[in-house]
Amino acid sequence: MIQGSEIEAMTQPTLEPKRASSGAVALTTSLLVFAVAVAQARPEPPQASPSPQAAAPASKAAPAPPAIRFQEVAERAGVRFVQTPRRFRDRHKAQVLEMFTDGGASVAVGDYDGDGRDDLFIVDSDEGKLHHLMHNDGVRDGVPVFSEVTASAGVGGGNDAHSIVADALWLDYDNDGRLDLYLGRFGTPVLFRNLGPDAKGVWRFEEVSQRVGLTVFGNTIGSIAFDADNDGFLDLMLANYFQPVNLLDLKTTKVLPNNLDYATNGGGVTFYRNVKLPDGSRGFVDETKRAGLSAHTGWSLDIGHADLDNDGDQDVYVAGDYGTDRLFLNQGVDASGRVWFKDATEDAMGGLDTRKGMNVDMGDYDRDGWLDIYVTNITDEYMKECNFLWHNNGVGKDGRLTFTNLSKETGTCNTGWGWAAKFADFDNDGWEDLFAVDGLRSGGKGNYIPLLLENTIIKPGVDFSDLDSYPDIGDMTWSGYQKKRLFRNLGDGTFKEMAEAAGVANLSDGRGVGVGDFNNDGRLDFYEGNARQFSQLYLNASETAGHWLELRLQGTKANRNAIGARVYVRAGGETWLREINGGNAYSSQSTFRLHFGLGAIDRIEEVEIRWPGGSTEILKARDGKPPLPIDAMSTIVEGKGVQR
Repeated sequence: MIQGSEIEAMTQPTLEPKRASSGAVALTTSLLVFAVAVAQARPEPPQASPSPQAAAPASKAAPAPPAIRFQEVAERAGVRFVQTPRRFRDRHKAQVLEMFTDGGASVAVGDYDGDGRDDLFIVDSDEGKLHHLMHNDGVRDGVPVFSEVTASAGVGGGNDAHSIVADALWLDYDNDGRLDLYLGRFGTPVLFRNLGPDAKGVWRFEEVSQRVGLTVFGNTIGSIAFDADNDGFLDLMLANYFQPVNLLDLKTTKVLPNNLDYATNGGGVTFYRNVKLPDGSRGFVDETKRAGLSAHTGWSLDIGHADLDNDGDQDVYVAGDYGTDRLFLNQGVDASGRVWFKDATEDAMGGLDTRKGMNVDMGDYDRDGWLDIYVTNITDEYMKECNFLWHNNGVGKDGRLTFTNLSKETGTCNTGWGWAAKFADFDNDGWEDLFAVDGLRSGGKGNYIPLLLENTIIKPGVDFSDLDSYPDIGDMTWSGYQKKRLFRNLGDGTFKEMAEAAGVANLSDGRGVGVGDFNNDGRLDFYEGNARQFSQLYLNASETAGHWLELRLQGTKANRNAIGARVYVRAGGETWLREINGGNAYSSQSTFRLHFGLGAIDRIEEVEIRWPGGSTEILKARDGKPPLPIDAMSTIVEGKGVQR
C-alpha cells in the first residue's frame, strides 16, 4: 500500500529486472518539489457524495439511455450496512495498525439453501462484530429483498479478541450438495459446515475448523477454493499479508514491510489440500511446501485462479503488495502423489514488477479463447503505477505461455487506489466489461501524504518495517474521495470508462465486489462493500441489454460446485468462453452461475462443457431445436445433461 521509489517515477516501466533489496529509497530534489505540489494540489473533500440518480440537464430531445445503467437499492433491499475495520484501541501505534488492516469489507455471493436465488454473506471485522447472512427472499416492487438469518444459521462469529475476519467464501468442501462457509482471518481459518434445514425448515451451520484441520495461523486477506489436483474435491489457497505474527498481541514493532518495493518478510501463501480423513470424512492438510509454494514470502494481497495455459488444470496468480506479483502454473500430480506449482513469473510476464498488486480477476475480454488477467495497482495523485491488463498470448511454438500488459492500450490503466475489480457483461452485448472500486481513506481536509513523506518516505535511514516509523493519520485523508470506474468493452480491444453515466461513480472507499443476478432477470447486478461506510447494491437497469444465457453447473465426478469448469457457447459464428471460479477478485466472491451476454443472437447452436478432471460434454441443436433456451437459466448435471 505505502510505496517508495515509484512516488518519483511518473512513467515507470511496466517491468524491470529484480534489483538487490537495500531497504532504502532513492530520493531526489524533484521528489521534495513533487511532495509540496501534492500538498497544494489536493482537492478539498466534497461536502456530500453526488447522487447517482442526479437528473440530466433539460434538452429538447431526450438523450438515448446509456448502454449500461444501474440503480442503487441497498436500503430498499435490506442490505445497507457499515463495515467496521478492527480497532486496536489502546495498543501501541494503534492508528498505524488500523491503516494496514482495514481491507476486509468482503462480500460472498452464493445460493446456500438451493432455492435458485443468490444470497449474500457480508463480513464485518471489529472485535465482537457479527457478520450478515442475508437470505434472498425474491423480488418485491421490482427489487430483490433480503432478510437477515445470521443468528439462526449460527455464522456470525469469528471476530474474537485474537482474530480479525477479512474474507469469506462459499464452497461445498465435502460434496454433500450444500454450500459451506469459509472465513479467512488474521488468525486461523473458520469453516462452517452447512447442515441443511432442521425440522422447522431453518437452515443451520456448525463450526468444524479444528476438526477438518484448518489450524495454521496466518494473516489471511484473500482466499480461493479450487480443485488443484482434479480429484473431485475443492482445495484452498490463501493469500497472507503479514508474516504469521499475531497483530493483536505483538512482541515487536518491526512487523511492516522491510522494503517498499521488494519486501520479503510477508506472509506468502498457504495451500490446504482436501484429503480423506481417517474417519472417512473430508478435511485439509497444509501442503504449501510440498506444492513448491513456500519460497514465496511476499506480501500477498489477493489471489485468483484459472486455466491460463489451457491444459486442463487450474493455475494461480498472486497479487503482491510491496513487491512483485507471482504466476504459479499447475504442473499436475507427480508420481509421489503431490500436486505442485511452477513459478513462471519471469518467464511468462517478462520480468518482476515493483507495483502494489491489489486485485486478481480473469476473463477473456477479447474472446480469443485464452483467459486474461486484470490486476489493480495504485494510480493517484502521488503514485502513477497503472494497472495490469495481462493479455494472454497463449502457448507459443516453444511451449512457453506469455502475457503482454495492455492496460494503457485498452484504456483500463487508471482505477485510482485500486481494490476489487470484476469482469462481467453488464449490457449483454457479448463482451465482458470491467467494474473497479477504489479509494483508501476519505477523511477530513488534511492530507496525510506530506506527513508520510516527511516522516517516513524521505527520512534518511528509516526502518520501514518498524511501526514507530509511521506517523498517526488522525482524521486526515489518504487517497480518498475517488470515483469508481466502469469500463465498457467496445469489442475492438478497447474499453470506455462510463461510471458516471451508468450511475455507479460513488465516492466511497470500496473494497469487495460481488457480482450476481439477484433478481433473476438476466442482467448482472453487483454488491459493493466499503470500509467504514455504507455498502451499496446496484441493480442493473440497462434498457438496451441484449439476449442472455445463464448456466448452473453441478459436478458428479467433478467437485459439486463445478469450480474450474470451462464452457464454450457457440452461435452465429461467434464463440464465448467462461470458467467458474471460487473467489477471484479482492475480498470478493461472485456467483457460481455462468452468464453469457449474446447481443442480438437469439438462438444457441452448441454448448461445450469441459468438466474439471477432463471429461467433456457437447450439447448440440437437434431436429431444429436449440440445445438450450435463451433468456433463461438452465441447470446441467455432469453426465446427465440438461435438467431444467
